[in-house]
Amino acid sequence: MANHKSALKRIRSNEAKRLRNKYQHKTTRNAVRSLRALEDKTEAQAALPKVVAMLDKLAKNNVIHQNKASNLKSKLAKHVAAL
Repeated sequence: MANHKSALKRIRSNEAKRLRNKYQHKTTRNAVRSLRALEDKTEAQAALPKVVAMLDKLAKNNVIHQNKASNLKSKLAKHVAAL
């Protein structure tokens, strides 16, 4: 058990941030999965900027690495262009 008031606060804030990061990461992974599943090019082109923004936000907040976000964005852009 924590001995300091600040440590207790840190435990609470860490848990809140962990849950927020987990939610955003899972939501983004589902968005990437649904974008890959799309067959219609116009739908995919409309969805791509939203997914890219989600990936950028995760990378900015250090939930995922910047290079991973870049690799995913590149692969998704290739996929949409190939439709």
